[in-house]
Amino acid sequence: MAIKMQDLTEKARQIRLVIFDVDGVLTDGSLFFGDDGQEYKAFNSKDGHGIRMLLENGIEAAIITGRESNVVTHRMNNLGIPHVLQGRREKLPAYEEIKDMTGFEDNEIAYVGDDVIDLPVMKRVALAITVHDAHPYVKQHAHWQTPSSGGHGAARDVCEMILDAKGLLPAILESYLQ
Repeated sequence: MAIKMQDLTEKARQIRLVIFDVDGVLTDGSLFFGDDGQEYKAFNSKDGHGIRMLLENGIEAAIITGRESNVVTHRMNNLGIPHVLQGRREKLPAYEEIKDMTGFEDNEIAYVGDDVIDLPVMKRVALAITVHDAHPYVKQHAHWQTPSSGGHGAARDVCEMILDAKGLLPAILESYLQ
């Protein structure tokens, strides 16, 4: 379902909220457990900076994840993401909750997922995005696929694509040279 670049840019220009899955999108999908049962995940700092760039430029971010983890709570608090719904294997009801909390409509929302559990939301949003190493069936239903894999810069790809479509990215990048 990939779309033409011009159509992608137009859809991205309208986005006011980006919802991210965690495992397989913000991480590479690996789950690490200590002997005490504590769960560990590796997040990419470039992805985090991309999300901060979104937030600093008036584009909101949210999380819907099927698993529940203290490390996710900690990381999302660190990034300043206010809407974090964990333990939501059925993602469509969680998506509706986020819409209620934020007031955004389908045509203002992008969703980034990697597996079949994400498809119900991806079918509803204006801009359905998947990561480079997503399940093949999910790739068929995405408007755009990131050049990077989950946990390896895919979220940064999304953030920069949206900021660029809105004409904001060049000034943001230039500001780091001053």
